[in-house]
Amino acid sequence: MSLSGFSARNHPQQTAKRGPNPMVDDRGTDPELFARLDARFHFTIDVAASPANAKCERYFTVRENGLAQPWHGERVWCNPPYSDIEPWVYKAWRSMAEPAELVVMLLPANRTEQGWWQRQVEPHRDGRFRFGLRVEFLPGRPRFVAPDKPGIGPNERPPFGCCLLIWGQP
Repeated sequence: MSLSGFSARNHPQQTAKRGPNPMVDDRGTDPELFARLDARFHFTIDVAASPANAKCERYFTVRENGLAQPWHGERVWCNPPYSDIEPWVYKAWRSMAEPAELVVMLLPANRTEQGWWQRQVEPHRDGRFRFGLRVEFLPGRPRFVAPDKPGIGPNERPPFGCCLLIWGQP
């Protein structure tokens, strides 16, 4: 098979600046996955939540804008809006300088070729920076809870795997 003439294209959700897409961005993390992560990391705040999908007792909604709030001294859980990831990764870097105690971010694992990953993650991952950014790729494809749904439906699995970006020490 030849790749001659192949032109890679990203899905519009990955590249377009259309603003937030609530049908994609307002997905809650699988409660079972979050419970395992919370047992490991002991989160104190969810910085990108809605009242329906918040994973911590304390959380910031779109209206409160987690990007504008300090994360100082917190153990942060972040499942950011996937339509505009880079500001959240940048905020995590800034927060570690405040310092936040820990930031764990759930992201699509199929975006490593994109500019935000190449600028914000690749040069610093796996101990190449003093805040110890680590990347952990999750097995399978985690499920998400759709907006206004009581639980995870049969087709609530995304077409991509996910990874965790972890700043700080567990």
